[in-house]
Amino acid sequence: QVQLVESGGGLVQAGGSLRLSCAASGKIFSIAFMGWYRQAPGKQRELVAHATSGGDTKYADSVQGRFTISRDNAKNTVYLQMNSLKPEDTATYYCNAEGVRTGFSSFANDQWGQGTQVTVSS
Repeated sequence: QVQLVESGGGLVQAGGSLRLSCAASGKIFSIAFMGWYRQAPGKQRELVAHATSGGDTKYADSVQGRFTISRDNAKNTVYLQMNSLKPEDTATYYCNAEGVRTGFSSFANDQWGQGTQVTVSS
């Protein structure tokens, strides 16, 4: 059973920083893609940042230059360093894992964490 657990959310003043962490647990050999999505009330979930096991990264235009995604493959953990936070960053942030290898040729279904709330005050 593969599970993702996020941590690091909270309330922060505009201009401040937060670092989110997501640890995958279970029988895991490797994870091809790990990323962060966010969803605000009444809005669709959107990709924030995404990283491959090889280090390729993608960012939403709205966070480019402010957020940094990183991975520790040995720990099956992904981080999201969020700097210069803005009120519009307020959302529930979800960790996602795709291509989770659980055996020599076996993969788990795409996994989602439970979400962690990030609130940025004006």
